[in-house]
Amino acid sequence: MKYWIYVLMFVGVGLASCASDNEPPTEDPVVDVKDTDTAFIKTVTFDSEDGLEMTADQYHIKLDKPVIILCHQAGWSRGEYKEIAVTLNELGFNCIALDQRSGGSVNGISNQTAANARAEGKGQTFLDAEQDIRAAITKYAAEYNKNVILWGSSYSSSLALKVAAENDKVDKVLSFSPGEYLPGVSVANTAKDLDKPAFLTSSKSEAGQTKAIFDNIKSTDKTQFVPNGAGRHGSSALWTSEGDNAEYWVAVKAFLN
Repeated sequence: MKYWIYVLMFVGVGLASCASDNEPPTEDPVVDVKDTDTAFIKTVTFDSEDGLEMTADQYHIKLDKPVIILCHQAGWSRGEYKEIAVTLNELGFNCIALDQRSGGSVNGISNQTAANARAEGKGQTFLDAEQDIRAAITKYAAEYNKNVILWGSSYSSSLALKVAAENDKVDKVLSFSPGEYLPGVSVANTAKDLDKPAFLTSSKSEAGQTKAIFDNIKSTDKTQFVPNGAGRHGSSALWTSEGDNAEYWVAVKAFLN
């Protein structure tokens, strides 16, 4: 009798084991980044105001930190900020490096938004890219639940000044090598409506055209930085490969802090 009890017990354990082996594995629960809020760098996509799919690199550190939207210069891409965004993260800022529809490639990164615009037959002028910047402001002001800092380079630095003057979701603006690059738009006149903290800089040779815009800015909280060295056009003045980058960084840190 004991023998059959042992057999039945053995068979029962085996069946239970088989049943367990056939059950689907338990998946780890999907946790929203807003719950974990861990740092990451990833490429993301979202729609511009006209429905064009945009690409950006999101350099996230923490939801309660300020967020900077980074816009590249003509012919380039979000790759302009591969190095700069990492440094800004270290300074305590989340960063969104955009591909605007007017651009190309730099630092081995091609502009996917521009490629999408070409494929869909959409305009790719400097002014066409303004809606891309506005869409990014709307999205990330909501995602981070705070107003943004807007940062532009060359043509996008002129757009940044214009958008900052008009958009109440922008708290402050940094403009690297602004100029009258926007057909039919006077950036200097637009600056008369800009009543927010503003930082403008350029290469030394561009300081005059930058000053023409700077002097018109309505805000009393404004800085124009002119390098002691020759400097460089656009945000790439901050690259470590540029000899004068350190003095630019000192000025940028002082403004952001």
